[in-house]
Amino acid sequence: MHLVDFLWTLFVIYFMVIYFIMLFRVIVDIFRDTEMSGVMKAVWFVAILIFPLITLLVYVITRGKGMAERDVKQANQYKAAQDEYIRKAAGGDDAATQIAKAQQLLTSGAITQAEFDSLKAKALA
Repeated sequence: MHLVDFLWTLFVIYFMVIYFIMLFRVIVDIFRDTEMSGVMKAVWFVAILIFPLITLLVYVITRGKGMAERDVKQANQYKAAQDEYIRKAAGGDDAATQIAKAQQLLTSGAITQAEFDSLKAKALA
């Protein structure tokens, strides 16, 4: 009988964890959605407080596609920010590189000496 009680406890804990993960994901998504009005955010939040399980299911069914799109958009923003940080940390935008690029433009005739001096001043600033 102890094994059955242990397995039942594991089962209940598993679904409690899943429930809380869903709850927090939906609450975060409600406040992350920039297209939803403040009134609708309040309505969804109050509905989650009053009827949590039903509201979670309704929200995931009705707004699940938007949740996925917002997740992808946020992941792309994080990736772009990380790529920008790596590029800056690796020295991709340092003054020497900018001046070298400006020098190449000057020698190719794409910019004038005055434009080169302006770019050089900006790079050194």
